[in-house]
Amino acid sequence: MHIDMESVKDKFREEGYKLTTQRRAILDVIVENHEKHLNPEEIYDIVKLKYPEIGIATVYRTLQLLEKLNIVYKVNFDDGYNRYELNYDSENHQHHHLICLKCGEVVEVKLDLLENLENQIETENDFKIIDHNVKFFGYCAKCR
Repeated sequence: MHIDMESVKDKFREEGYKLTTQRRAILDVIVENHEKHLNPEEIYDIVKLKYPEIGIATVYRTLQLLEKLNIVYKVNFDDGYNRYELNYDSENHQHHHLICLKCGEVVEVKLDLLENLENQIETENDFKIIDHNVKFFGYCAKCR
């Protein structure tokens, strides 16, 4: 996965923030592990290997800032953790997830067939839908 660091720097600058070494390290961990849907503690464990002086509070504050800047978004798979994903295109809906109830593996599903349903819901309820989030729970091929 690739993220345009120039646009990230621009977002920081526009909002009056700096992309510090620690913030960049945290973002790099999210980018390098995008398929793993890491929680803050997992991000911290990886970042501190390269930057042992970093604190867990810095990771939490940086994740909040990245979310505020719409660079990442928080997802919850009903496992007691908030996890973070890159927000590649804030104009489109989030993708959906398949979550294995046994091993916890999370698979992203890019297919979105809910557009017609959204249009119908908006029309019938006079409601403007901005986004939706769908999670499918079951068992992956390895755990069946």
